[in-house]
Amino acid sequence: MKRLIFDARLKSVPEPTLRRLPMYYRYLKELQKEHWSSVSCTNIGEEFRFEPTQVRKDLEMTGIVGKPRVGYPVAALIAAIKQFLGFNNVNEAFLVGAGSMGSALIGYNKFQEYGLNIVQVFDNDPSKIGKQVHGKTILALDKLPEMARQMRILIGIIAVPAAAAQDVTDLMLSGGICALWNFAPARLQVPDSIIVHNEDLYCSLASLSQKVAQALRSREKVEPSPLPVQATGKEDNLTNARGVYAQTQNKLRLPDLDDRMPGDEVLRN
Repeated sequence: MKRLIFDARLKSVPEPTLRRLPMYYRYLKELQKEHWSSVSCTNIGEEFRFEPTQVRKDLEMTGIVGKPRVGYPVAALIAAIKQFLGFNNVNEAFLVGAGSMGSALIGYNKFQEYGLNIVQVFDNDPSKIGKQVHGKTILALDKLPEMARQMRILIGIIAVPAAAAQDVTDLMLSGGICALWNFAPARLQVPDSIIVHNEDLYCSLASLSQKVAQALRSREKVEPSPLPVQATGKEDNLTNARGVYAQTQNKLRLPDLDDRMPGDEVLRN
């Protein structure tokens, strides 16, 4: 059974770089489908609005070297990123929480392409235990520690409410799990040796909402005030024309509108 491989090089890689490399990987896979043979840092930078120098520094972490004015062979760059991030090593994981979030994660079949295979799901809801979710049988939560030890599972995925997150964490650690992917809106208390990655959807939503509000405020500042709605009916047109005429009648000493208004007959017909 394949085990989680902790590459010492990853400890010295900045977190932003580790987040950008999978983005490059997905983009390169699309280019490969379109039969691109080579790609430059400028190409990648334009796609994500990054500076080419930043892209180059990120790619250097993988050990691959590009050619001036040519760039990188697409296939070789994909292989370098895949090897560096450990996508070649399929790591098995346990997931706890067979609710909406957990079910969605189990059903996402692209995880294996990125080195993750969710092999078992657990829950403490008696109404869910024994049922199937995306081809996997939901097991009782108390079975997790022993199964994790037997199967040598090192990755645990937490998709439970915040109130239950710490108890689930403690249960996973008791089974030898040492890397946690946490989707619960809770800060977990773990030893320093445990790897925790938090996916705080509420923070992401708050950030999105704030950016939308800022964009709307900026738009209100640059957009001119709407003009008054112009009348479209013939009688309203005549009323508007009379109003304009009246404003200038005294200055220009124009004849009375009812007697001499040009086009009055046309507006009335």
